[in-house]
Amino acid sequence: MKRASLAAVVVVAVSVGSLIGASLLDLRVPAAHREQIEADLAWTAGIPGLGLAIPGALLLRRMPRHPVAWLLSLAGVHWCLDATAGSWLGYATWFDLPGASAAFYVYQRLGAALMIWVPLLLLIYPSGRLPDGRWRIFAYASLALTGLMPVVHLFVPAASAQERAGTPLPEPFAGLNLDPTSIALPDGWWVAIMQLSFLALPLGMLAPVAVVVHRYRSVVGEDRLRMRWLLWAAIVNLLVVAGVLALPELSAIALGPTVGFTGAVVAVAIVRPTLLDIDRLLGGTVLYAAMAVTVLIVDACVLGVTGLLLGQSLPERDAAVVALLLVTAGYGPLRHRLWLLVRRLVLGRRDDPYRVVAGLAEQLERSTSPEDELLAVARAVAEAFRSPYVSVEVDQPGGAKVIATLGTLTGAATTLPISYRGETVGRVVLPADGPRVALSKRDERLLGDVVRQAAIAARSAHLVRELQRSRELIVAAREEERRRLRRDLHDGLGPTLGGVALRIDTARNLAAKNPQEADRLLKQAREDAGAAVADVRRLVHDLRPPALDDVGLLGAIRQQAARLRAPGLTVTVDGEGLDQLPAAVEVAAYRIASEALTNVVRHASATSCRIRLDVTDGELIVEITDDGVGIPSGTPTGVGLVSLRERAAELGGECRIECPGDRGTTVRARLPMGVLK
Repeated sequence: MKRASLAAVVVVAVSVGSLIGASLLDLRVPAAHREQIEADLAWTAGIPGLGLAIPGALLLRRMPRHPVAWLLSLAGVHWCLDATAGSWLGYATWFDLPGASAAFYVYQRLGAALMIWVPLLLLIYPSGRLPDGRWRIFAYASLALTGLMPVVHLFVPAASAQERAGTPLPEPFAGLNLDPTSIALPDGWWVAIMQLSFLALPLGMLAPVAVVVHRYRSVVGEDRLRMRWLLWAAIVNLLVVAGVLALPELSAIALGPTVGFTGAVVAVAIVRPTLLDIDRLLGGTVLYAAMAVTVLIVDACVLGVTGLLLGQSLPERDAAVVALLLVTAGYGPLRHRLWLLVRRLVLGRRDDPYRVVAGLAEQLERSTSPEDELLAVARAVAEAFRSPYVSVEVDQPGGAKVIATLGTLTGAATTLPISYRGETVGRVVLPADGPRVALSKRDERLLGDVVRQAAIAARSAHLVRELQRSRELIVAAREEERRRLRRDLHDGLGPTLGGVALRIDTARNLAAKNPQEADRLLKQAREDAGAAVADVRRLVHDLRPPALDDVGLLGAIRQQAARLRAPGLTVTVDGEGLDQLPAAVEVAAYRIASEALTNVVRHASATSCRIRLDVTDGELIVEITDDGVGIPSGTPTGVGLVSLRERAAELGGECRIECPGDRGTTVRARLPMGVLK
C-alpha cells in the first residue's frame, strides 16, 4: 500500500511538473519560431495527460493492483512528458541549446505511441484483463494494427515523413540528428508504409469497440453498471466532437476537458459504480442533448433564412449583422417558449407543478365516481411526466381493489405507495426504465404532491363507499329493530294483554255464580299482567338501559359492577363532569364499561379494577384499568374486544386496549360529544 501511494505521488508530481515546465518553456519561445517549426503551444497538449494522471493516481491509491489504474497513470505521464519534449524542442532550437535532437525523437517519434493507450483501455476495461476466447485474437490483432503507426515512426526517416506530409523540413531542424534509428529504404517505400499505417489505425479501433459491445451485452451486476458509465462517457465525448465539428476553433480547448472527463468517469466506475444512478444520468444526457440539438437546429434555420432574405437587398456583411439583430430582437423572446414547448413535448408538464396540481384538482371536481377520480389521477401523472404507462390502485375493504390504468406496460415497473395519514391505501405504478421516467428531486416532490392528491381521492372514494354502506346498515338496522318491536308487541305483549282482558271479563261473569273460579281467573290475569310488564321492561331496556335515567351513568355502572361481583375483586367507579351527556354517548360509555368489566371478571383474575370517566376537550374519556394477568401476545381478538372498538367508532371515536406491564390491562375509549349535542 505504501508503494502504491508513493507511485501515485510520483505520477502526480511528474505530470504536474512536466506541465509547469512546458508552460514556462513555451512562454520563452516567440510565436514566430513556433510557427516556423510548425508547433503549437505544447503545454496545452499536456492538459489531457493531467486529466488522465490524476484519476489514475487516485485509482492507484485505492486499487493498486488494478491494471486500469496503472494504464491511466502511465498514459497521463506519457502525455505530459510528450508535451514537455515538444516545449523543449522549440526552446532548444530557438536558443541553440543541447537536447533538441532527443526532444524531437520523444515528441515526434515516441509521441505517436499515444494512440495505443485508447484501444488498450477499451480492451481491458473494466476487469483489467483482455477478453477470453476468440475475442483475445481480435484484441491482439487490434493492438498490432494500432501499434503499426508508432513502430513506423521509430524507423521512418524524417525526410520521408515530411515528404508524405507534403511540407519541407523546417529550417531550425537542419542541424539536428533526426534519424538515430531510421532505416533507409528505396524511394517511395516509406511513403507507402506510412500510408498503410494510417489506414490501419481506424481498422485497429474496430476490435476494441466490438469487445466493448460484447462485454456490455454479457456482463451483469456492477460490471454492467461500469460499462454503462463508459457508455455515458462515450456519449458525452460524441457530443463534444459534434460541437467541435460545428465550431472547429474549440478543438484545442475541448480536448483536455474531454480526456480528463473520460479518465474521471473510468476511475469512478471502477471504484464506486453505484455512486450515482447511471441509468438516470445516461437517459437524461441523451434526452437533453436531443432537445438542445433540436432548439439549435431551429436557431440555425431561423438565422439562415433571415440572412438569406436580407442578403438579396444588403451586402453580405451588413445582411449578417442585420439578421443577427433581427433574430435577437424578434426570435430571442420566443426562444425560451420554444425550449419550454420542446421540454413539454418530451418530458411533460413537470416544470410547471402548480398547473399540474391545479389541473388535477379541476379534474377531480368534475369526476362523478371514485373510478373517474382515480382515472383523473392517472391522467394527471401521465401528462405531468410524459409517462407511457400509469396505473393507480386503491385498496378496498375485503381485499378488493379499484384500478385505473392508462397506456401499456412493456417492461419493468416501479411501485410508489399511496399513503393517507400514515396508512397505505393504494399505489401508483410507473415504468422503471426509460429516460422520460428519470425523476429529479424536484420531480419526486411533484410526484409526491400528485400522489397525495391520489391519496385524498382514494380516501374520498373509500369514505363515499363507507358512507353509503353505513346508510344502508342504518336503514337495515332501523327496519330490523322495527320488525323486532312489532313482532314482540304483536306476537308477545299483544296476545298477553288480550288474554288478560278476556280473563277479567270471564271473572266478572263468574263473580256472582262461582266466586272461587272468578278469583282463580283474576290471579291468572294478575300473573299475565306481570309478565306483560316484564316484557315492556325488556323492550325498554333493549332501547336504553333504564338505570341511566334512574341513577345516571355512574350509578348504572356501579349497579352493573355490583351484579358482576367476583370473589376478591374490588371495583372503583368515579368520574367528573358527566352532567348533560348526549344520550348516545351515555349508552356507548355504559356498554363499553360493562363489556370491559365483564372481561375483567371472566378472564383477568384481578384483585382490583378502576373505572374512570372524565370529560376533556369536548370528549368523554372512559378508562378501565385492572391488575390482572393481561392479554398474552398472539391472543386472537374476540367478539367482546371488537365490540368495544365498534361502539367507539360509531361515534367517531376510538378505543385502545393496552397491556402496559407484565400484569394488567387498560381499556381507554375516546367518545366525541360535539356532533351529538
